[in-house]
Amino acid sequence: MRLRIAVVAAGLEIVGGQSVQARALTDGLRSDGYDVVFIPINRPFPTGLRWLRRYRYVRTVLNQSLYLQSLLRLRGADVVHIFSASYWSFVLAPVPAILAARALGKRTVLHYHSGEAETHLAHWGHLVHPWLRLADELVVPSDYLRAAFAHHGYHARVIPNVVDASRFRYRERSPLRPRLLSTRNLESYYRVDNTLEAFALVRARHREATLTIAGSGSEEPRLRRLAASLGSHGIRFVGRVEPAAMADLCEQADIFVNSSVVDNQPVSVLEAFAAGLPVVSTPTGDLAALVRDGDTGLIVPAGDPPAMAKAVVSLLDHPECAQRMARRAHGTVEAYSWPRVREQWAAVYSGATA
Repeated sequence: MRLRIAVVAAGLEIVGGQSVQARALTDGLRSDGYDVVFIPINRPFPTGLRWLRRYRYVRTVLNQSLYLQSLLRLRGADVVHIFSASYWSFVLAPVPAILAARALGKRTVLHYHSGEAETHLAHWGHLVHPWLRLADELVVPSDYLRAAFAHHGYHARVIPNVVDASRFRYRERSPLRPRLLSTRNLESYYRVDNTLEAFALVRARHREATLTIAGSGSEEPRLRRLAASLGSHGIRFVGRVEPAAMADLCEQADIFVNSSVVDNQPVSVLEAFAAGLPVVSTPTGDLAALVRDGDTGLIVPAGDPPAMAKAVVSLLDHPECAQRMARRAHGTVEAYSWPRVREQWAAVYSGATA
């Protein structure tokens, strides 16, 4: 008899890697015959109360009230699979789910994704450590996070993120054109400002160059002003892009760029690999293992737009090298497919030793 799994995570209304991963996991489990209930940490507000979203703290209180009520649905589960970020998000979403699951006697799996794990674990004391110890199993998507938890005395099992490569059409870019793509949310730790500055330098060499910026976030007004100050020719902000539309966006691009300074194992880079896009990235988090410099992409120092521009120009000047790296990167994507991780998750749910 298949186990009943409750997945507690952000719904797709919150655009980001965790919501995409939660959907991929839920779809994979259901395709394998598991009975899965999805419990979003961001339940829709009742029609008459949606206007309260305009008020930050009131919005948080109402959202938390609705979320806590929904945790009663854990009673019907055998295993509770809880997605986790860091800091206050950890306190507001995973902690109540861990406590509810433990009170109900359910096997509890904490699936931690944040690239800020080291500072979170080092500085948040009683707001993180007592609750982590209540989880039956701690799962992370990368060796980078496993090492961060090991440094604080925790054993974490590594199961990589899932990407559905079948949604993307792999093709080699020949000719390789200066059509750049960034699909990171517009928040400070993704440093899209560095991507914009690098693009301005690329465009000084390739006047036909374009940069498409997909994503939304608190940095958008500042980034738009920066783009205007750089002379926004060729720069296109397309806003929030639904996961189902990401394949079309990758199809239109030739080079993927990422400037993040806090990260883990971004699905956006795996999607670029699946689509055949050569990747230029900073080495933050697990990215140095994912984008191996000169092998599956090019690595540049964080906070160095000239280095990123130089790497992009190098790809354009040596398209055969770019194609070889893109082919090797595409060859790694299978390791992140559902068929490759399904047995690992089955072992987690059953309590089998790693």
